[in-house]
Amino acid sequence: MNFELKALDLSGAALEKCEAMVLLFGGDFKPGKDAVSTLLSHALKAGDIDAKAGKALLAYRPAGVLASRLVLAGVGEGSTREVRQALGAAMGQLKGAKLKKIDICFAATPQTDALRAAVSTVADATYVYTSTKSKPEGRTVQRVVIGVPAVTGLQAGFERATATVSGVELAKEWANRPANHATPTLLAGAARALGKLAGIKCEVLGPTQVAKLGMGSFMAVAQGSEQPLRFIVLRYDGAAKTKAPTVLVGKGITFDSGGISIKPAPEMDEMKFDMSGAASVLGVFRALADLKPAINVVGLIPACENLINGRAVKPGDVVTSMSGQTIEILNTDAEGRLVLCDALTYAERFKPRAVVDIATLTGACVIALGAVRSGMFSPNDELATALLAAGDAAQDLCWRMPLDDEYAEGLKTNFADVANVAGRPGGAITAAKFLQRFTSKFPWAHLDIAGTAWKGGAAKGATGRPVALLLEYLLNPAAQKSQ
Repeated sequence: MNFELKALDLSGAALEKCEAMVLLFGGDFKPGKDAVSTLLSHALKAGDIDAKAGKALLAYRPAGVLASRLVLAGVGEGSTREVRQALGAAMGQLKGAKLKKIDICFAATPQTDALRAAVSTVADATYVYTSTKSKPEGRTVQRVVIGVPAVTGLQAGFERATATVSGVELAKEWANRPANHATPTLLAGAARALGKLAGIKCEVLGPTQVAKLGMGSFMAVAQGSEQPLRFIVLRYDGAAKTKAPTVLVGKGITFDSGGISIKPAPEMDEMKFDMSGAASVLGVFRALADLKPAINVVGLIPACENLINGRAVKPGDVVTSMSGQTIEILNTDAEGRLVLCDALTYAERFKPRAVVDIATLTGACVIALGAVRSGMFSPNDELATALLAAGDAAQDLCWRMPLDDEYAEGLKTNFADVANVAGRPGGAITAAKFLQRFTSKFPWAHLDIAGTAWKGGAAKGATGRPVALLLEYLLNPAAQKSQ
């Protein structure tokens, strides 16, 4: 989908030929003499619409306006959240219409964050998954014009927004694919495709190379599947080689049956989303290729399936991680931390300024935070503050969770250095405490996206989170100087 930022006042908006136009107006709206202002003034006077976010009014072929459909939507004071609410209501008015071009016009010049919110909300509302449909009815909207009275100072934010959309939609695409269409090998193919873009390099390690590295924990998870594991290394080099990179580690379990500790059958199909962390890393690199920022970023994706056969790892088995620490696997369904710990150890070789792992790790995090905020864990206050601020700015929210040492008590075992689970209480925290054991050599944060990476029910599908949060963090100059 193509986005265009265009200087448009309301008189110009009236002359824009399109199938649908959404007019976003606030409580400070001052009408002019154009047809759009006249229509809105009459609607306000009649009480059919007001500036409160979340309300929208549709007019079909209004007099003096070239748009076939005009939707009036209030944005209140114009905050990011209010713009999202307004466009959500407006796009609901247009649902079912086969539109090729939409104009989103602001009555007053918005703040950059509000403009970015408009771009992402329209993209989300028009996204359609088609990859495995025999007769796909894809996204009909091909072009979106964002009209503002004055474009000065908005271009950079607009470009970041459109790049973020590209990244989010790539993440959605791979997370939405069924597991037989998103095997570790196919996921590696997607990474290799990114490696053809400017500034990005890709390396893919197979079972023999991973064995030589001593990734016994990662290999243990993969050994129950016929699909060979892949360890994906992506690099974006936009700064001098002397500048330490940020490393993103994405959990890439392309299907999670739970292994011997098998999951219940209902909704097990949703375990294709268990590689959403990996998908988010792919999405970030897609956006970096467009934006070309002066930073260095490494992406690590340990990709495999967690299935059951005669070779599958068993509860009680003890494996040796790349770090040399031994792990008693008490629950084979706590496999995400087993692949991540070896990737975190691998990250040491890059001497990173910070490492952030992203994983659909625990159902406990869903219970704690629901689908609104991702769980964020970090012993580093600067890194945690930067991630929280990035989530707020991108409206891709997270919440800092505790990492008290006492939570690690349950991970003690008589048969290895550490157990991979510590019982149900505080399950998201004890999982993070397990990962923390492998992060002593760099500033580290863990994002548990189990509640935010996808939606269930009638709206089932990937959300593309937390691509926007990660990009906001990476592109923030202040965050780059910290840690």
